[in-house]
Amino acid sequence: MKHPVLTLLFIGALCAGPATKTGPLRAEGSVDTMGSAFSVVAYGDDRDKLQSAIEQALEEARRLDHLLSNYRPESEWSEVNREAASHPVHVSPELFHLLAACIEYSRESEGSFDITVGPLMKIWGFYKGTGHLPHRAEVRGALDRVGYQNLILDAKNQTVKFAKSGVEMDPGGIGKGYAVDRMAAILKDNGIKSALVSGGGSSIYAIGMPPNEPQGWKVDIKDPKDRSKVAAAAFLKDDSMSTSGNYEKFFYAEGRLWSHIMDPRTGFPSMGMLSVSIIAPRTIDTEAWCKPYYIMGRSWTLQHKPKNFRVFMCEDRSGVPCAWLQ
Repeated sequence: MKHPVLTLLFIGALCAGPATKTGPLRAEGSVDTMGSAFSVVAYGDDRDKLQSAIEQALEEARRLDHLLSNYRPESEWSEVNREAASHPVHVSPELFHLLAACIEYSRESEGSFDITVGPLMKIWGFYKGTGHLPHRAEVRGALDRVGYQNLILDAKNQTVKFAKSGVEMDPGGIGKGYAVDRMAAILKDNGIKSALVSGGGSSIYAIGMPPNEPQGWKVDIKDPKDRSKVAAAAFLKDDSMSTSGNYEKFFYAEGRLWSHIMDPRTGFPSMGMLSVSIIAPRTIDTEAWCKPYYIMGRSWTLQHKPKNFRVFMCEDRSGVPCAWLQ
């Protein structure tokens, strides 16, 4: 992975003149890390305070890359993948709690969320690639090494052990959401009351509202059939939105599109859905639940989603329009 690149830009006051008279300052920053571009847009009256808060938030994204990356051999995540099949690996409290949360997501989603999907992502070519069609024997072999039940967490000793060799965790379904939440928490701790944090554009958290927009931060949900069009617009205020779509990473083979959204229970990319967007209070939740809702479909989602979750679903069915679930 490339060394993270950080940029910070001040746009200045909304109008010329002192900020106290003309409106708040706007500042932007971004960093390429965790395989994505993380960005922050924030407003405030104190230039130094804005700069410090944004730099701290972007530094948090870089720190988490060293914790959660499966591309960095020195990360805690990679250490667990290398060693947990042979012996229990002691991990930091932060990683232990995150892995425990992942197991809970897996249980609640009936296995449609599973961080042990790593072997499948590799044989389908989605690890560091855009994908290719594997042999069915390869899928069966990888599927034998997938299953959240293979993660053995020891809370007393704070260790992680794999139940069998060949198990491999993939942070792709949880890492960005966790990082965005952590970045937003740092901004709030620094007194920032108006900001938008984005992880790769697919996971977003909004703090407060931008100047002169009482509804909140406006975000567009792209039409998965034509990404130059907008399927829906939403306003975020102290909540988050994540989107999973079959257009993010895919390939064509045997006359059909195969996307990176893998069903860990079957070993094949999920079919029947084009995209799912979720609005909820925490980004870790919106990112984690996007793929189960995508995989399990409309009926299951309606039965299981929390009342405070708003879900926008685009199904791959003729004549069925994209719509918010009621």
